[in-house]
Amino acid sequence: MTMNNNEFMRIDRRSFLAGVSKLLGVSALSSILPSIVAASEVKDTLRIAIAKPAGDINPHKYTGLWGVQDLVFEPLVKYGHDGKIEPGLATEWSVEDGGRLLKLTLRKGVTFHDGTPFDAAAVEWNLKRWIGLEANNWMNSSRLYAGTDIVDDDHVNVRFKEPVLGLLQEFAYVRPVRLLSPKSVSGDGSYKAPVGTGPWHQATAGNEGSAFERFDAYWGDKPSFKYLEVKVLPDSRGRMAALRAGDVDLIGGAFVSPLTATEAETLKGAGIDVVIDPGTTTMIMAFNTSRVEALRDPKVRKAINLGIDRAAISQVLYRGLATSTGNLFSETVPYSGKRFDVPRRDTETAKSLLEEAGWVGGPVRQKDGKDLAIELVVSEEQVPGSRSVAEVIQSELQEIGVTLTIRSVDHASRHSDIPERKFDLAFFQTFGAPYEPFGTVVGLFLSTYDNGVDGKLFIDPEHLDPLVLAAMSAREGEMEAALQKVYDWLHDNDAIAPLLFVPGIWAHAARVKGFQSPATEYDMPYENITLAE
Repeated sequence: MTMNNNEFMRIDRRSFLAGVSKLLGVSALSSILPSIVAASEVKDTLRIAIAKPAGDINPHKYTGLWGVQDLVFEPLVKYGHDGKIEPGLATEWSVEDGGRLLKLTLRKGVTFHDGTPFDAAAVEWNLKRWIGLEANNWMNSSRLYAGTDIVDDDHVNVRFKEPVLGLLQEFAYVRPVRLLSPKSVSGDGSYKAPVGTGPWHQATAGNEGSAFERFDAYWGDKPSFKYLEVKVLPDSRGRMAALRAGDVDLIGGAFVSPLTATEAETLKGAGIDVVIDPGTTTMIMAFNTSRVEALRDPKVRKAINLGIDRAAISQVLYRGLATSTGNLFSETVPYSGKRFDVPRRDTETAKSLLEEAGWVGGPVRQKDGKDLAIELVVSEEQVPGSRSVAEVIQSELQEIGVTLTIRSVDHASRHSDIPERKFDLAFFQTFGAPYEPFGTVVGLFLSTYDNGVDGKLFIDPEHLDPLVLAAMSAREGEMEAALQKVYDWLHDNDAIAPLLFVPGIWAHAARVKGFQSPATEYDMPYENITLAE
């Protein structure tokens, strides 16, 4: 598969991770507001706190809350734990013609919530609403889409111009790929109501929260409880108090209702069940070589890498719950590559490297009359506690002769400064499953790819871009080796400073039994749960 750099310059990922429907009045729950779920039904209701209203959960748009969309809409294939692709609304699939053809066998006996049959025609109708459209061309499957052929009611073929990197992962995303009932739109085709095939049917929605009824005609394993309620609680202390008081049953997750490690410890101390998942997201410190001449030298970058204590960072940020790393990805990510040793703090080696690079003297090292002074940009809104981590790094780098200043910015300013490369050092996070490894490798390293507000971890058009493009064009059997070359180059050149794997943190009431962390942070963890009396 050949990649045209101009194509990548046109791809816009602003809609990639962006992100209230009115009262529908289509079920028995429609009369329950403002309490959403009647007191008599609480015993048969899983109550989940969310940080903001679910919003417009049209699966083909980028405005709603991922976890709520996950309740209603299903994909053709699902992203499981450890990156395994599992059957969804398709029971079988094969990628043929050198990666240019996806053959799908559809699940029989499935209906949408409104009774509309799920079949090949419904799949084709849904594909036309997103695939091949410019707004979705940050996805390879959309950008390279060539056409859809209905074989019969149970079989669909999707054709592509070239082999599609990460095709099955893309078809497992929450949006824009999940399926909507063809009858849930107006005459002009505009979205009207959230009608999917999932185990939950939306009953009410508003700024206070949303309520869902179990879809008893669901094709798969049905939830053991009849109702699911998501309550909007914007403040984390309010969510903790609600959980302790028994007003909600479940909080946590990066995009549902974030919970810090300190808050998790407080809840655990109060006897609340806390679940820590290793996660699939990596926290990384980026070096901006285009702004700071000193950082262009790999020896300086390596010295900084060796000058910081990752265990201390984990302790400050996640109370020791996060695993330190020297890798771009966790082993739970497909094609994550061989394991590199976690860099251990070694101030003497760091000092020697700086000496070799010509930075001498003290207490602040100098070269050509200039101080070795660097700025670290942090945003508490992006990574709560990052200011404290920056202060730890500031103290550690001072010991090796580097002056570090800290600039705190709000979320909006970070979204402006980072893509404009207005930083020396900055904290980044990889995109996490199901977008890995391709989302991060392309989105955060390929210089010609426009990823909107996410910015770039490292830019080197001459050396790094060819490696990323080679991985993009690799055949299935060559992909692992091609990606490893990217990982090796980043490691050998100390291009980035991986710090730790961000843990998934959830807490639940005692009446919640069988809780399991979801496969991705974009899913809602309702499966396998039973509610004790």
